[in-house]
Amino acid sequence: MTREPIIHQDDDDVVDDNVADNNVADNNRADNEGDRDLRPQRMQDMVGQQDVYDRLQIAVEAAGKRDEPLGHILFDGPPGLGKTTFAMCIPRELNVHVQLTSGAALKAPKDLVPYLTNADERSVLFVDEIHRLPIAVEEYLYTAMEDFRVDIVHGEGTHARTLNLWLKPFTLIGATTRSGTLSAPLRDRFQIREHLDFYSIDELSEIVRRNAVKLQVELHPTAAEEIASRSRGTPRVANNHLRWVRDFVTTKADGNITSELALAALEMAGVDDLGLDQQDRTYLDTIIRVFGGGPAGVEAIAHTMNVPPDTLSDEVEPYLLRSELVVRTT
Repeated sequence: MTREPIIHQDDDDVVDDNVADNNVADNNRADNEGDRDLRPQRMQDMVGQQDVYDRLQIAVEAAGKRDEPLGHILFDGPPGLGKTTFAMCIPRELNVHVQLTSGAALKAPKDLVPYLTNADERSVLFVDEIHRLPIAVEEYLYTAMEDFRVDIVHGEGTHARTLNLWLKPFTLIGATTRSGTLSAPLRDRFQIREHLDFYSIDELSEIVRRNAVKLQVELHPTAAEEIASRSRGTPRVANNHLRWVRDFVTTKADGNITSELALAALEMAGVDDLGLDQQDRTYLDTIIRVFGGGPAGVEAIAHTMNVPPDTLSDEVEPYLLRSELVVRTT
């Protein structure tokens, strides 16, 4: 019988296998309908990103045949496209342990050392939002990734000594929404770099249908297409829409999702047939009504709408630009 990988959650203390198993079980019970339950558990169960899957499958099988650790992997792309899902499926394919942390949680090299020293042979260390690593921590990763070694300075001044601590070969998987902010030395140390792109409506429809089964709700095929077409090409958005529609039909109808009920639920949530929400439409209305169709600076638009400029840059503009509803000028 194969053994599922142990997931060590980000913590100040090292947890043993039994504690990690209990933590995962407790989290699953506490969040039965969270994103984790709707995520595929194996790569072959994933929909979309076929090219990425094919390349990773070759790398995983080759590492298994050679009995070597998988090369370090960097996933980049917009939020909600499956970077974490791939990162969690890979240890299951390799049948190895995995440790989880995030770039923001590693504020100094001393925060990273426990993860490196406790990594088992061929295990996986997953660092989400790796672009948020401080420079000191990032530089500390260089020798760990290349030579599987960390250098610890003991003492101060003339009495200082450098201790070379050798690590068990491991695989670092990084996920980032801003790969351009990573330094070139860190990017170059990832042997495998994969960019995740947006999903087609057909792929999202299949994801919605599969997740409706997991949520134990009846879903008409046309309703799945309706939800998928308004999900911005992003599985996470599709899953959120599906949960809302499920709640709507549970309250307003018999619990079965038809295309009419899905349309009514999404319209009530303010999501139109282009996938735009109320904030998106307010942004477009402001440019048309106040600025005569533009051009207009993002800060001027943000102040007019009374929202932070970062909200528009990070949440609103990317989809409008991709949909060609706005054009960015100098």
